[in-house]
Amino acid sequence: MSTGIHDKYESPLTSRYASPEMAALFSPANRFHTWRQLWLNLAKAEKELGIRSITDEAIKEMEAHLTLTKEDFEIAELEEKKRRHDVMAHVHAFGQVAPKAAGIIHLGATSCYVTDNGDLIILRKGLDLLLDKLARVIHRLSRFADEYKSLPTLGFTHFQPAQLTTVGKRATLWIQDLLWDLRNITRARNDIGFRGVKGTTGTQASFLSLFDGDHDKVEALDARVCELSGFETLYPVTGQTYSRKIDIDILNPLSSFGATAHKIATDIRLLANLKEIEEPFEKDQIGSSAMAYKRNPMRCERVCSLSRHLMVLAQDALMTNSVQWFERTLDDRFVLNESFLTSDIVLSLLQNVFEGLVVYPKMIQHHISQELPFMATENIIMAVTKKGGDRQECHEMIRVLSHQAAKVVKEGKGNDLIERIKKTEYFKCIHDEIDSLLDPSTFIGRAQQQVDKFIKEYVNIALDPYSEILKKDEHVTLSV
Repeated sequence: MSTGIHDKYESPLTSRYASPEMAALFSPANRFHTWRQLWLNLAKAEKELGIRSITDEAIKEMEAHLTLTKEDFEIAELEEKKRRHDVMAHVHAFGQVAPKAAGIIHLGATSCYVTDNGDLIILRKGLDLLLDKLARVIHRLSRFADEYKSLPTLGFTHFQPAQLTTVGKRATLWIQDLLWDLRNITRARNDIGFRGVKGTTGTQASFLSLFDGDHDKVEALDARVCELSGFETLYPVTGQTYSRKIDIDILNPLSSFGATAHKIATDIRLLANLKEIEEPFEKDQIGSSAMAYKRNPMRCERVCSLSRHLMVLAQDALMTNSVQWFERTLDDRFVLNESFLTSDIVLSLLQNVFEGLVVYPKMIQHHISQELPFMATENIIMAVTKKGGDRQECHEMIRVLSHQAAKVVKEGKGNDLIERIKKTEYFKCIHDEIDSLLDPSTFIGRAQQQVDKFIKEYVNIALDPYSEILKKDEHVTLSV
């Protein structure tokens, strides 16, 4: 019976699209290699602490066979069919190739020594992979934000035209959410500890017996195996398993990242409908089998679909933790590998999208020209008032003309508010200023300065730990 995060269950989607690194990490080959490394670590620590039955030859044989061969898998599979127990099947398979260690493999341990400690090792490595990819995604998007930091565009609130922002400033809103995901996933990664050698129900009774009641040696064994396995922190108490709240702590930030990715991809899909910004579209790509002109945002649609899936997976971890009766129950946790593989695919898609975003400045300017006259009315009122006009009277004049122009727009014609203002004698005093009052660059506030400061003081600092990785692939474009 499988007890860990790997099983014969496999999602067709994740198995097809996951990166080779993530797929390899969650593969059976790596899982059982990790088990063998844990058995070796246990044997080394027990030998160091005085267990004489563990010989140097046994250790050498174990070290020589950490990577499973095809024959090892066949032996384990046959044994598991007979014994119906995956851990004991692999104890047997390991002993076949390391016969001098066969009698001491798994000495004093319970199955969760390898399954749970193995899961913690793999999950931490998985978060490392995701953090590297997330840093790369943020880096690519921040380059886009910097490039378009000064390009005015309509802002939208409630998906209704609002005060102008810039294309780059809008991208910083996406980046800020991603930076919070980077922070949250980093915290989860750094919080992962090691279950250690705790025995069948967490009391370490078997190890206390092994060391003839020497409590200090049992604690030393726990600490040494933790060290050999690359961890600095041991969970002080466990049942048979590590607490499944750890799974919640790991999956919550991944689900939160899913919400971020969904929001970004949705924004890009809406911008594609407005014909302002598009995801990459290949030369020979077909958007529709019937409508040849279509340029569907299929990458962002896929991001949204996968992100919805990712967002709900954390619920599974909550449910599993809630039904861990006493010291443990046997609940398979398919959701863990599924969450990591899904996050990996979403990050690959986002990187591909960000590296090939296409901006259409003329269409952006066209939309601005349709709305800017309305947004400029406050500036016009201020300009008239500076020339000695009455603010309330000017406001009423603008209100009447704006409603007239709005009716024309709703009838499918162009916005003629400025022409109406220029033809109105009341506004004669500012006729020579109207064009300058309509300059889009005067409506974006500190957007450009905010982008510069944000990238310098937040993005660059957050990405500094990943600088070497980013330098290596500076000119690499991801294809999906």
